[in-house]
Amino acid sequence: MSSERVHRTEHSVEVDAGAGVVYGLIADAVRWPLFFPPNVNVERLEFDGTHERLRMWATANGEVRSWISERVLDPRERRIEFRQTRPQAPVETMHGTWTVEERPGGTSRLTLLHDFTVAGDRPGDAEWVERACDSNSRAELDNIKRLAERWTRLDELVLSFEDSVRVNGPAELVYDFLYRVADWPDLIPHVSRLDLTEDSPGVQVMSMDTLTADGSAHTTESVRICFPHAGRIVYKQTATPALMEAHTGEWSVVPDETGVTVVSQHSVVLREEAVERVLGAGADLAAARRYVRRALGQNSTATLALARRHAESSVRVL
Repeated sequence: MSSERVHRTEHSVEVDAGAGVVYGLIADAVRWPLFFPPNVNVERLEFDGTHERLRMWATANGEVRSWISERVLDPRERRIEFRQTRPQAPVETMHGTWTVEERPGGTSRLTLLHDFTVAGDRPGDAEWVERACDSNSRAELDNIKRLAERWTRLDELVLSFEDSVRVNGPAELVYDFLYRVADWPDLIPHVSRLDLTEDSPGVQVMSMDTLTADGSAHTTESVRICFPHAGRIVYKQTATPALMEAHTGEWSVVPDETGVTVVSQHSVVLREEAVERVLGAGADLAAARRYVRRALGQNSTATLALARRHAESSVRVL
């Protein structure tokens, strides 16, 4: 049992939406990177319908952190308890609870509690963790409120799609092209600038300037989590173009008996209030969906084609 002081935080928000809708958003942790600003990636390791084990990556005070959490879901009581089983320093223990209460008139109240200790009970470390809990909890609750109150229109606001190519070359060479993102300004015409830091192996933080087919320039910031043995790179844009509230994606390199399939997946939450400002008076969500699908799809397809050329031409040289 830890002898360090237990620090407690509590955050709550009133939501003009039913308790079931709110609970559904917090229960679906795999989609948190798309719906919660701090979350970068969530991998479900185990789930039996009630008990869940997750590997999570999120930003905290400007840093990318990772841990493993166990959750117990109680949909009847609309309550989720969680515990970090492998916290990252300076956290020594972290427990918490999500609760959703029904309120009069079809509204609800969402509360998030955290109990944590830090190794050695150092005040500076405790302040760091408390600041991260506060800023991340506020961001998460604010976005849950925003999404839940637009629940009936969420299907119009969320857009998911993928593009793929076949490659007659080694999967390792394709993955290498996608991983070496710092070289993209020299390899990919629509990437004009890219700054990269990789303080932890496989965790890439980048800022990038790109051009779309219509000549528009965008500056984005992203965190990428790389899984070389699985042939996957997942990413979350932490600074998005004007039309998107959120953007997550994945590059997948899938070998089979006859070659390799390379897939680019995108999921986007559209920023409705920016549609007319970006696309012109009278533009609607349908126009925004077409525009984003075309812009992201053209750039990712161009990158896929270049990855294919890299792998296939390297094989011919060998």
